[in-house]
Amino acid sequence: MSKIADIRKEYKLLSLNETGVACNPIEQFTEWWSAAIKSNIDDVNAMTLGTATTNGKTSLRIVLLKGYDEKGFTFYSNYESNKGIELEANPQASILFFWKELQRQVRIEGIVEKLTAAESDAYFVSRPKGSRIGAWASPQSRTIKTRNELENNFAKYQQQFNEKDIPRPLHWGGYRIKPHLIEFWQGRPNRLHDRIQYSLQKDNTWKIERLAP
Repeated sequence: MSKIADIRKEYKLLSLNETGVACNPIEQFTEWWSAAIKSNIDDVNAMTLGTATTNGKTSLRIVLLKGYDEKGFTFYSNYESNKGIELEANPQASILFFWKELQRQVRIEGIVEKLTAAESDAYFVSRPKGSRIGAWASPQSRTIKTRNELENNFAKYQQQFNEKDIPRPLHWGGYRIKPHLIEFWQGRPNRLHDRIQYSLQKDNTWKIERLAP
């Protein structure tokens, strides 16, 4: 345990100042996103998604960002999965990006809404064939006896669709997180990290504040 406690890294690559950030957090995210893309970070769109039940039980998992704009950040999943059930009952979530190569984190909190059927259809047809079949084959988050059950399901749907178009299952689609808080974290020496927070105001403007690390 002492060896674990001794693990540490000094952050000194970049800095972040409230006078130098964009007025809009989506513009600031775009600036950091572009830098992350240029840095060739593995799984750059991987983000930790946090959801909670109505009685406050929380859960986390990694999902993939599939798009963002002024309306919010989108990802796709099985509506009948654990995350889907929790979001149906409690449509609030947080996401976290950690780009260690740049010593940066972005933390986002917001309200979650389902994408339209048309939006989900458009993304579904862009997926590889195997991924589309997988959406049919996997009863996500449910208990299965063996991997064979999953592979047999895949083979069944593979044969069923064969050369046919693969429609989007009604239990699968997209979500959009509409942010009301976005925090940008830049690692700095001596654990005196830079934290700049944007919080959405009632008039739809963003308040920018520096937080203590």
